[in-house]
Amino acid sequence: MNIAPSFLLTVGGFLLLGLLASTIAQRTILPRVTILLLFGVVVGGDCLDLVPALFSEHFDVVADITLVMIGFLIGGKLTMESVKGSALTVFWISLIGAVVTVTVVGLSLRLYGVSFELALMLGCIAAATAPAAVYDVVAQFHPQGKFAKRLLSIVALDDIWGLVLFGLGLAYLKSTAGDNGGIMVLANVVHDLGGALILGLLLGLPGAYLTGRAKEGQPILSEALGLVLVCGGIALWFEVSHLIAAMTMGCVIANKAKHHKYPFHALEGVESVFLVIFFVLAGVSLDLGALKDVGFLGAVYVLARTAGKCLGGWAGGQTAGADTLTKCWIGPAMLPQAGVAIGMALVASAELPEYKHVMLPVVIGSTVLFEIVGPIATRVAVRRADA
Repeated sequence: MNIAPSFLLTVGGFLLLGLLASTIAQRTILPRVTILLLFGVVVGGDCLDLVPALFSEHFDVVADITLVMIGFLIGGKLTMESVKGSALTVFWISLIGAVVTVTVVGLSLRLYGVSFELALMLGCIAAATAPAAVYDVVAQFHPQGKFAKRLLSIVALDDIWGLVLFGLGLAYLKSTAGDNGGIMVLANVVHDLGGALILGLLLGLPGAYLTGRAKEGQPILSEALGLVLVCGGIALWFEVSHLIAAMTMGCVIANKAKHHKYPFHALEGVESVFLVIFFVLAGVSLDLGALKDVGFLGAVYVLARTAGKCLGGWAGGQTAGADTLTKCWIGPAMLPQAGVAIGMALVASAELPEYKHVMLPVVIGSTVLFEIVGPIATRVAVRRADA
């Protein structure tokens, strides 16, 4: 069977939907990412069922490629110049925001009557943010204010804190259960995070020197895309965080490649194509039926996570001495949540199977909601804080 016609028609249709989404986003309060997700729901199996199975079956490949590109571009914005004077602000907001979110969600669920183990795991999962959605909102409007730049830096650190807190929480529960599984969990976190940082350094240092020499100080597309794909492939091969590895590599190249005019110019444009396909396919894969399964527990989790992000952003900004607009809007800007949270839930369910039947519906259902509504909050926050 010749799949070329359906493949070309689907990709072309996705890109035209991206153009339509951008047009609508310019005229409404909805950001492009939310519109693309809704388009995906409409053309997906729950509605029109127009997307060939080939695409939904290989969504993880598109997601991995997109995330390493986003990680690379976000890491590239973590230059000494961009964080000069705000490094402590970024550090404290990201760290305190994550810790406060875990605390607020965990305590809220305990007050609701949830067991300590389940409350802790859901609290740790709540700290995760969706970097792709935040990046797309910021990139769509090209804001020049310091809030948007600071937001991307905070998002870059947020995944690191989320991974650490989740690993520590799961390790604690495994150790208190009377087995040595907690040590293995901590070892996995060290391997995942440490391996990603080392890989990013090993690729970033030679990449900073070698790229951008063939064409007047700018890396050509094959150089930038080759580095990103090689980084993602090696990270997935060694089972370390491909997102953090790509961020580290981007950060190293941006700070070390002094001969570059702008090291990531070649990748912009290609990245937007993958973002469109990624978000439409994410909409296709959304399980709207999970929303009806979350019940009141899901509502408590959603409200607690929203409150935790807002309170954490304010507390972090207060600690760092940030301005009032940053303290007010950084929390809402961090509301998007996507595949990282579901990945954490799957790991926690495998390690603590007795909570799987509750944890997965809550996380999947709330992720659907935060994936659609969260970018709207990010857009409002960026516009208000950088007005």
